[in-house]
Amino acid sequence: MESQGNNLNINERKTYLFAKRLIDIIGSSIGIILLSFLFIILAILIKLEDPKGAVFFSQKRVGLNGKEFKMYKFRSMVSNAEEKLAELLKYNEVSGAMFKMKDDPRITKVGKFIRKTSIDELPQLFNVLKGDMSLVGPRPPLPREVAVYSNYDKQRLLVTPGCTGLWQVSARNSVGFEEMVELDLQYIHKRSFLFDIKIMLKTVLVLFGSKDAF
Repeated sequence: MESQGNNLNINERKTYLFAKRLIDIIGSSIGIILLSFLFIILAILIKLEDPKGAVFFSQKRVGLNGKEFKMYKFRSMVSNAEEKLAELLKYNEVSGAMFKMKDDPRITKVGKFIRKTSIDELPQLFNVLKGDMSLVGPRPPLPREVAVYSNYDKQRLLVTPGCTGLWQVSARNSVGFEEMVELDLQYIHKRSFLFDIKIMLKTVLVLFGSKDAF
């Protein structure tokens, strides 16, 4: 009986992962097509404010089972933002292995708007299409963050990272690193087709005007 139960759980997991990937491919493809005009407008605005910088910003992130990949965003900071990070680390406003600063001086005018509305995250639809990310999952961390992870924290890397997740729709930057880990692990243990749909619907509701988005 126990063996039959285990086989059922394995089959349910395979069905869920297949359905999740199918939704990722369909959802990201539709999103890219429907938002293509917005992508063009944002590209123009970003270039007008800072002609020297690129429209897109790619950053190395850590995904499923610790595999690194390049995550895409619309550039919301000045072109030399990474070089300026070291002098700003002392102003970090969240605890643990993350850096967040509400009034980060590196953010451009256009960047402030697209961050506030989370529009800067839209190019991650290409990551979803490639399979590096899913529509729903834990936030993909930076290599420097993973370098100081405990074995407990590394459980976040057991699933494919997502564009949105339980942490993003529940608390976002209003909580510290440890609380984020707990929310991500809660998602990993509870994840299902219906739970993913619920998170995606809630994401739409909180996407614009989130006071915690920085």
